[in-house]
Amino acid sequence: MNPTESRPPLPPFTLETALAKVRAAEDAWNGRDPERIALAYSEDSQWRNRAEFFRGRDAIVDFLTRKWAKELDYRLIKELWAYGGNRIAVRFAYEWSDHDGRWFRAYGNENWVFDERGLMRQRHASINDLAIDAGERKFHWDAAGRRPLDHPGLSDLGL
Repeated sequence: MNPTESRPPLPPFTLETALAKVRAAEDAWNGRDPERIALAYSEDSQWRNRAEFFRGRDAIVDFLTRKWAKELDYRLIKELWAYGGNRIAVRFAYEWSDHDGRWFRAYGNENWVFDERGLMRQRHASINDLAIDAGERKFHWDAAGRRPLDHPGLSDLGL
């Protein structure tokens, strides 16, 4: 990414722009394209994902590639929790299956810090997995696609 390019919406965030940023992140992750997703992060972005710590776009691409090689049929919903200045906090849940056909729902929280160009420079994620039966799934839309606007969000699903 050219250093003069930006990734709107830019901080400081309002309710409207924070909601837009969260939905853009959800849509990108549901597309499962690690190279495209990495462009939303600063070149030296710092991540903590569960117990993994890494820095930079190449590490992000490697991480997401490994993630989606394991987590099949991935579907994610993010919900704004709080925002202020250049920070956004979200809660999220995603469903996925493994290579043996077992289903899981992951629950978590993320804290994000953005630079002046709207690129995420820090991402801190805490995540827990729960094994579920296929009949307990709540996220139903085409895999690797955007969650439809009429699909319930986390609060609507009681999550």
